[in-house]
Amino acid sequence: MPIIINLDVMLAKRKMRSNELAERIGITTANLSILKTGKAKAIRLSTLELICKILECQPSDIMEYKK
Repeated sequence: MPIIINLDVMLAKRKMRSNELAERIGITTANLSILKTGKAKAIRLSTLELICKILECQPSDIMEYKK
């Protein structure tokens, strides 16, 4: 998959656990895990916005495109 999810990196930088982020953005830990592993087919922009707001980052800090 050419889109790489670096959510684990940002969580580590912010010293936040996955379950805390999931609770704060209002999704299940299972759905967050699917997103973190890159198995998600899509992400709502509202969810991405909340992740960026909570982690104080840009979307490019979480996702990158590789050929």
